[in-house]
Amino acid sequence: MNPSDVRSVVLAGGGTAGHVNPLLAVADELRRREPATRLLVLGTAAGLEADLVPARGYELRQIPRVPLPRRPSTDLLRLPGRLTEAVRAAEAAIDEIGAQAVVGFGGYVSTPAYLAARRRGVPVVIHEANARPGLANRLGSRWAAAVGTTFPGTTLAGATCVGLPLRAEIADLVGRREADPAGARAQAAARLGLDPALPTLLVTGGSSGALSVNRAVVGAAGELLAAGVQVLHLTGRGKADEVRAAIGALDESIDTTRYHVREYLSEMHEALAACDLVVARSGAGTVCELAALGLPAVYVPLPVGNGEQRLNATGLVEAGGGLLVDDVDLTPRWVATQVPVLLRDTARLTAMATAARGAGVRDAAARMADMVGGAAGWTA
Repeated sequence: MNPSDVRSVVLAGGGTAGHVNPLLAVADELRRREPATRLLVLGTAAGLEADLVPARGYELRQIPRVPLPRRPSTDLLRLPGRLTEAVRAAEAAIDEIGAQAVVGFGGYVSTPAYLAARRRGVPVVIHEANARPGLANRLGSRWAAAVGTTFPGTTLAGATCVGLPLRAEIADLVGRREADPAGARAQAAARLGLDPALPTLLVTGGSSGALSVNRAVVGAAGELLAAGVQVLHLTGRGKADEVRAAIGALDESIDTTRYHVREYLSEMHEALAACDLVVARSGAGTVCELAALGLPAVYVPLPVGNGEQRLNATGLVEAGGGLLVDDVDLTPRWVATQVPVLLRDTARLTAMATAARGAGVRDAAARMADMVGGAAGWTA
């Protein structure tokens, strides 16, 4: 291939898994289509991208972190200098590989990337993961060549709903579950030390965990175990001791070996393969991955912030693919009275799984790659 024909893209996004995982999914798709494509990722030293991007085999350029102050503060006075430094770093990255497109996923590094692309005359393509768009993507969408959103109700000018690009492990699991669901479940259960014959509940509050979710579920541990339920409870780092203590305090007549407690599981896809029902927060990544996999869930939106987690889950819940429970309403009593009944109701679980699968999107990475190719002027 002539060097002038080599495709080159700068991707920007980081801080959280919600930004990094879609970025990696699109990068993987671009490289799958044309292995010679030059990909350079912009991120910060403090975000998850600092570990995840190099681990996936992509080159990371660290640029200054530029949070956009939401109210008057001393940070506002420092913003122009910080932003100028970050934009120059992003311009250097664009120039280094002769980028034909800049693809942004939101977060602190995306604003300087969008501004640098505009100054260099390079087309911008944006993906917004959440139902309620962030500040960086609201700014960049004003001159973006293309904008993809995860949810149809997201309000960004000129946006097209493409879904959430699925990380490689989830995309692979989708295929394995469709080909052999029982086999995928049995293999995952064996790797995690679970019994594939038991109705299995997965509990997760996200990477940082959620104390309220932990306490509500472990508070109903006796009733869950008495109903024959197997629980895989991912507490979040530093939060396992309280849950283990609660399990240890149960009556000795209760078999607690079916209540599995872990702080964190790097092979989260294995947990998803092995379970029948999930209790979780409703971050965009969680909602979209569970929908793509056809997994029923009880969604407990984060009770703080701008309400985006409730919006993330609303469409899927309205379609019948899950239940929405306010954080204040997720009590041990609610879990004890509702979850065992739901796990025993095979027909209802099957209907919820079918509804979730019908609402799920599995080809978002390909749709985003199409947008990038169109903006960059590549021939198919």
